[in-house]
Amino acid sequence: MNFLKSFSLLATTCAFASAAQAEPMEIYLLDLLDNTQNGYCIDIAKGKQENANPDDGLQTHTCYSPGGAIGYDQAFETDKFSDGELYMVNFDVCTQITSLEAGSALELTACDGSDAQQFDFSGEGMIKPKSAENMCITAGEATRSGRSNVNQIKGLSLEACDAALSAYQNWGIRTAN
Repeated sequence: MNFLKSFSLLATTCAFASAAQAEPMEIYLLDLLDNTQNGYCIDIAKGKQENANPDDGLQTHTCYSPGGAIGYDQAFETDKFSDGELYMVNFDVCTQITSLEAGSALELTACDGSDAQQFDFSGEGMIKPKSAENMCITAGEATRSGRSNVNQIKGLSLEACDAALSAYQNWGIRTAN
């Protein structure tokens, strides 16, 4: 019995240590599009790293990982993908669709497991709301500069999945380089 208790305690400790050491991941467009630097990552709009406000919703922004770290306002927890959640670990919020109409924005809010917060995403490919498998999270075509010309920004919305838009709809995940 003591062996079983010791083993159980060891397994619990290892599981906790493993979870505590999980690295944040960024969700990035597989295609660089017009970005000649680091690609585009899903990012909190109008934000500046730790000072970002989840109430501002989401956009795509130049990825920070090639500089050696995941952007504070670009960090997602991949363990939640299997639960269908796009969870931003540093802000304790989930991505949520505002409607199933093309052009709808994506917002961030407290995680509640609702249908509006459920997505199909394996870590590579299209990100689709479970309630509308024909719709995809899509980066906008227009590009604007952020605080400098080095920072490039594209909008982010829900659009019909379309092979012609694959460069704007295919995503991957990665840790810092």
